[in-house]
Amino acid sequence: MSTGTTATTVPVGRDGEPGRYDVLIGSGLLGLLPQALGGGVRRVFLVHPRALRSTAHDLRDALQEHGFRPLTAEVPDAEGAKTVEVLAGCWGELGRAGFTRSDAIVGLGGGAVTDLAGFVAATWLRGVPVVQVPTTLLGMVDAAVGGKTGINTAEGKNLVGAFHPPRAVLCDLAALRTLPSADLRAGMAEVVKAGFIADEAILDLFEADPAAALDVDGPQLRELVERSVAVKARVVTDDLREAGLREILNFGHTFGHAVEQVEHFGWRHGEAVAVGMVYAAELGRLAGRTPPELVARVRSVVGHLGLPSTYRGDRWPALLAAMGRDKKNRGDTVRFVVLDGVGRVSRLEGPTPEQLEEAYTLVTL
Repeated sequence: MSTGTTATTVPVGRDGEPGRYDVLIGSGLLGLLPQALGGGVRRVFLVHPRALRSTAHDLRDALQEHGFRPLTAEVPDAEGAKTVEVLAGCWGELGRAGFTRSDAIVGLGGGAVTDLAGFVAATWLRGVPVVQVPTTLLGMVDAAVGGKTGINTAEGKNLVGAFHPPRAVLCDLAALRTLPSADLRAGMAEVVKAGFIADEAILDLFEADPAAALDVDGPQLRELVERSVAVKARVVTDDLREAGLREILNFGHTFGHAVEQVEHFGWRHGEAVAVGMVYAAELGRLAGRTPPELVARVRSVVGHLGLPSTYRGDRWPALLAAMGRDKKNRGDTVRFVVLDGVGRVSRLEGPTPEQLEEAYTLVTL
């Protein structure tokens, strides 16, 4: 990881191999978008939510000044963007605009928008370049990094998707200044997740001063973002297509994705992951994997974030059904990522029905 005067560069992938790209982290990076798009690109399809209309228009004007022919596409906010109907609408606009394989997509927004934009890029003409410009903490440390793209269906979250590495990712920390506090805290769930699975320094930094860690203009938050992205970059480099190691990034996600689905995506992703981490910690303890003191630490960190560590007690059948459709499963075997220690992660395959339900009772209201 190399640091320049204004931006930190975190490489993803190995030099000389397909799919190698850089994640740039700093403030005031939007001006680097033309450079990130690279030579040969003429048309640019800029996907953004309604809330970022003004920023999208500014980017459109800047791209025009650099000789690009940009087209903006406004999509619904949050998970409302990740539907087959929105996807088809984007395909239609690309077709009418005559987009070719030498043109590019830009995803400007939170994790849902970057997931959608990446999938549009992966599927149009079997793959065109995409540059991700995440504007939320969740997008910066999770969704926009790693090349996983997709949409939701009625049957589950992210069941339809593709692996499609971006050409570059621009994490402009200045965008976080207007991010609602609830979204910042929810995004921090993915940051501390990276601490639990791979980098204890993240946890130490957060626990030393939780308030400073949430200061968008402070050095702690930038370091947390850099460390979190570095964790994901190392994992993705070794396992681009989630064949094994990359599954550790799903700590808290099996239960968390089920909560999102049962709540019809009314919960923020980070909120669901937070309670999902508590559930996975309790399940790991019941299976003899996770030490009790580590379960307590997971609960403490989630509590200091002000995120939920409990869930309602009348949703077990629906949650169990949703977890049974999780994409990490193999056949009828439900698989969970659990902690054997900080930075020591393993897979728990086929926990007993009794363990699954008892862990649920330990996170109910």
